[in-house]
Parts: sequence; C-alpha cells; structure tokens
Amino acid sequence: MANPDPELSNLLKWGIENSSITTTDDPSAKPPTRPLDPKTLAALFGGPSDADLMKQSMAAILSPDIDLENKLVAFDNFEQLIENLDNANNMGALELWTPLIGLLDHEEKDLRRMAAWCVGTAVQNNPQSQERAMVSGALPKLAALAKSEDQQLRRKACYAISSEIRNYQPGMDAMVKALGGGKKIDASDMDAVDEMMSRLRG
Repeated sequence: MANPDPELSNLLKWGIENSSITTTDDPSAKPPTRPLDPKTLAALFGGPSDADLMKQSMAAILSPDIDLENKLVAFDNFEQLIENLDNANNMGALELWTPLIGLLDHEEKDLRRMAAWCVGTAVQNNPQSQERAMVSGALPKLAALAKSEDQQLRRKACYAISSEIRNYQPGMDAMVKALGGGKKIDASDMDAVDEMMSRLRG
C-alpha cells in the first residue's frame, strides 16, 4: 500500500484541528493557531514544485537573455534544491544532467565552477546520481577542470571528483582512466581515495 502524501496528510490534520472549534461546548475555547507550512500550502494552491523550480533555474542559467549575475543566482538556487536526495535523483527524469554536464565546458569560468559544484552536490553519497554523472561524461571534463590555474574552479572540480569516486567503483575506474591510467584503486579504501585526491590537488 502506497504511503499517503505527507502534505495532504498535514492538510487533513490542520482541517480537523481547525474544525474542532465548531464542535466544542466551550464558547471561550481559542481556535487552533498552528499554521500550514509552505509545502502544504503549495499542495493546496498549486504552487511550483521543486521539479518546476529546478527546471526554471536551469532555463535561466541557459538563457541568453539572463545576465551572469542572475545566472549565478539561479545556479545557487539549483544547488540548494539538489541538496535534497530525491531532487538529485529526479535530475535524470527532468533531463537536467545533459545541460549541467555541458556547462562544465562553458566559456565563463564562474559557470564552469558552479556546474562542478552542483555535480559534486548531486553525487555525494548517492550511487544513482554517481552513475548518472559517469554515463553523462562528467569525469573527463572534471579531470580537465581539476588542472585549472583558477584555484576556486580547481577546488570545486576536486570536490565533485571526490564525491563521485568515493564508494563508487565504476566512477573510480573511469577517473583513473581520465587521468591517464594506472593501477586499480579500491573506491571503498578511503585512505587510497584521499591519497589520489591529494595528488590531484597538487
């Protein structure tokens, strides 16, 4: 049996609490004051879902009519949304991985930096997103960015690589290949992963 929608359950509970004033015999009873939370209000009035907000953010990032400052704001919003595991796992269904990985090649370094940051956030402790990033071709691009002379860009690329390869052997194997090959590294060996990342950071 499917679990009930939590927002609809909250709405039902709120309705029961607020209807109790009509059934009490105490005329001095105060009405309940617990407000509806924003997600429940969105469910009631049809506000934008996280999926809608993710698509809107990516559309703003890709739009030629939006200036860089507002693209970065949209990217920051996108990163906050995909901190949620369900939202990160929904990126594939929303077809957001391809444009995100494409932004790793953008001519504007701040957009490359934000794209790397978002990849790192999406894949951290998340095997489903780790697989998505790998098959979308993120690792060779991140390996190239990790050699950038720009310190902030290099740091975010290394963050994304570290998040992608930890406890995910296919990602580790792909990264070793992207870095020119070498001996196999166990993705579950954190000391070995840390040593690899230390070499990469220089």
